Amino acid sequence: MKIAVATENGNVCPHFGHAPTFRIFETDDKKITGHQDLPNPGHVPGALPKWLSEMKVDVIIAGGMGPRAEDLFVAAGIKPVIGVQGPAEAAVAAFLEGSLECGKSACGHVTGEGHEEHHCH
Repeated sequence: MKIAVATENGNVCPHFGHAPTFRIFETDDKKITGHQDLPNPGHVPGALPKWLSEMKVDVIIAGGMGPRAEDLFVAAGIKPVIGVQGPAEAAVAAFLEGSLECGKSACGHVTGEGHEEHHCH
């Protein structure tokens, strides 16, 4: 499984689109096997879901994103996990263990109907 985390200084960024980097984690058998940091290619609507989909990412972890972005990720076959804080590697490890704590979008977007509650695993 590949898990992308919108990052800033190694921590989960509050808004995925404004993250300077994306840390792409490779995992196997619920363990992190490696990662690479890639610069954000730009915050154009629909570009990030397409870019991450082309890299075969399965999950995107971020502090927050708007409901339209969530819908675009879901349409691209990528599970958005938002409302996450802290170090990126710890977030991925907790996600793999099924213990990741997440909540509402941390980026201040008004969420639409059906976007109020998010499931972390």
